[in-house]
Amino acid sequence: MEKHWIKLFTTTNPFQAEITKQMLEEHEVSAVIINKQDSSYRFGQLELYVHESEEALARDLIGKMERGDNEA
Repeated sequence: MEKHWIKLFTTTNPFQAEITKQMLEEHEVSAVIINKQDSSYRFGQLELYVHESEEALARDLIGKMERGDNEA
C-alpha cells in the first residue's frame, strides 16, 4: 500500500466494511478495503484505509454513522 494511508477501521464483517466504505465515498472521502480473511474459512480481518489528509473527516463521519446521526 502506498504511503500516507491510515488504517481507520477493522472488522470481520464484509458487509459492515463495504457499507462504511460506501458512506465515506458518498462524502468524497477515498477509502480502500484490504481483505485479510482466509478465503476458505473466512477467519481474519478486513481493514479499511483512508488517506491521512482525510482522516479527521472520515473519523467524524464514522462516529456519526455509529451514533445514528442522520447527517452522516
